[in-house]
Amino acid sequence: MKKIFFLMLVVLFSQGMAAQPKARRAEQQAATAQKSNANNMTVRAQISFPTEQKMNEDVVWRRDVYREIKLEDEANSGLYYPTEPLGTQMNLFTYIFKLVMAGPRHGGIAAYAYDVNTGNERFDESVRIQPLKFLDDYHIFYERTDRGVHIDDSDIPSAQVKSYYIKESSYYDQNTATFHTKVLALCPVMYREDDFGDGATKYPLFWIRYDDLAPYLAKQTIMTSNLNNAATMSLEDYFATNSYRGKIYKTTNMLGKTLAQIAGGDSVKLTKEQLRIDKEIEAFETHIWGDPAKRDSLDSIAKLSGKGKIKVKSTKPRSRRSSVRTKPLPSSSATPGGQARVTVRRQRH
Repeated sequence: MKKIFFLMLVVLFSQGMAAQPKARRAEQQAATAQKSNANNMTVRAQISFPTEQKMNEDVVWRRDVYREIKLEDEANSGLYYPTEPLGTQMNLFTYIFKLVMAGPRHGGIAAYAYDVNTGNERFDESVRIQPLKFLDDYHIFYERTDRGVHIDDSDIPSAQVKSYYIKESSYYDQNTATFHTKVLALCPVMYREDDFGDGATKYPLFWIRYDDLAPYLAKQTIMTSNLNNAATMSLEDYFATNSYRGKIYKTTNMLGKTLAQIAGGDSVKLTKEQLRIDKEIEAFETHIWGDPAKRDSLDSIAKLSGKGKIKVKSTKPRSRRSSVRTKPLPSSSATPGGQARVTVRRQRH
């Protein structure tokens, strides 16, 4: 009996010892799975994640302008190279082209036809471009396969897209008391030589919403320095920080005219008009919280007055309805110390 009882104790004790590590292993496995699932975000969820704060529609001040970004400028050259993909690196138009050809149903984006009459963006389903028609209209070679349409990277006309039209909005958000300059829309412009070799013709291809493109741009990087090839940034950061450079060619105005039409073909007047608009936007941002020169001078005076070096007189204008006079009092009614009494005479009204 003693042996049987002893064996039963050994079995129960061994089961208890085995059960405790098993429970711990189960807890560890659950914790590991929970941690791994936190990073297992689907591609759809990553694309849907907002990368930049959207502009409120009820802002109190806003100025919309259109700029032309030429890729031959050094500040914008990172958008042009490489003209053909090198591994995972590709220029901006190649990236946009692949997204437009895929379409929203297959994880891409929608593009909308460029209005040759006004040049304005119009994001309506009636003017949404069809990929195959777009390829036929611009004579871009493609092959039909069992898996769909195949376009070789060498056939994408990325080297011919040498500028972009962008619409940007500078606005003051009264809800957050902040000033922003945000890109709203983007249009690639293709340059093609004519048959006679007299020059290149510009073809604005299509408009796309920047908010549709921004989540994809956050995953693509460009080089930002010729001296330091390790200096890179994402395309989304490039546009969010307004690192591009371009001249204004149009503003949102009631007449619907471009600056070239307003200048009447005068290049000097056109340049002056472009600089004037840039200075107006800069002046609004600089003086939105008051004149910085006056504010700095008042701050310096306040610091000096706090140290007892100077006295600060009130700059508040004297009211027209009251006057302040000082006069000596008779010796019999003089105040202690011989100081003058201050009297205030108020006018009737």
